[in-house]
Amino acid sequence: MKTFALRTALAFACALPLVALAQAPAWPVKPITLVVGSAPGGSNDTFARAIGKKLSDALGQPVVVDNRPAAGGILANAIVAKAPADGYSLVVLSSTFTTGAAIRNNLPYDAIKSFKPVAMLGKGPLLVTVAHDSPFKNIGEVVAAAKANPGKLNYGTSGTGSINQFATELFSDAAGIKLTHVPYKGMGPATTDLLAGQIQLLVASAPSILAQVKGGRLRALAVTSPTRSPVAPELPALEQSGYKGSSTDLWWGVLAPAATPQPVVDRLNTEINKIILSAEMREFFLKEGAEPAAMKPAEFEAFIAAEIERWRQVAKAADIKAD
Repeated sequence: MKTFALRTALAFACALPLVALAQAPAWPVKPITLVVGSAPGGSNDTFARAIGKKLSDALGQPVVVDNRPAAGGILANAIVAKAPADGYSLVVLSSTFTTGAAIRNNLPYDAIKSFKPVAMLGKGPLLVTVAHDSPFKNIGEVVAAAKANPGKLNYGTSGTGSINQFATELFSDAAGIKLTHVPYKGMGPATTDLLAGQIQLLVASAPSILAQVKGGRLRALAVTSPTRSPVAPELPALEQSGYKGSSTDLWWGVLAPAATPQPVVDRLNTEINKIILSAEMREFFLKEGAEPAAMKPAEFEAFIAAEIERWRQVAKAADIKAD
């Protein structure tokens, strides 16, 4: 009798995981929202919509893009950080997430503790550009002029603490030169002043500047990626041109609220990686100035933490502070 009871108890215990699995709610059972902290048309929005359409097909549920263009993406990040951790609210963001976290102490979320990294989408170089009529034909000429005239060459950015500023300061430090920072409210006005001669240099993301370069209005001198990039294979990389420690990539990725169940995160990661590594999406990314960059959630989490620490060190050395 005791043996029978013991066998029954063991059978029941073994069946519990199966019962729990059978009773676990399916996911997804409703639309998923991708929150984007920029207006329609920007690179974050472009990638969110392209990925969202394919993700909807893969998961069998609508994927909606919700644009919340305010405070440099901080609003969108805060919305997702405080959303229910059920896999239905995600944020699509870029490198600015880490540069902002490196210099701001008053964010309405913790850049590490409030999120669970889901997947990186892609990486792309920034382009070092000058006006089409600039006397600078290569990066060596820029460095020579800056050394001869410390602080007299101006560079523009899309704002204080932007990836553009951090990338330019990395290059300045590697080249041993002093440039003067002129922040703008976006790349549009910065480009206008570059063409007008108000600034002499602009380090900008490929998605924001490549059309101007191909159209002949701007001249690109180099890329900031560690090596030559398929986005602009004709351009040398700063790192390979002798400016060691100057490399940086712009990147895009997806985060979820911190307590999102790991099985949901893993499912999203698997589906997103399949999407971005397809031949169709590789071609799409290249046209937009980026390359697919698949990572597992743990790898992406470590990458983000390392980026924030890296930019904190750069900010300290270059005295970059939030407005």
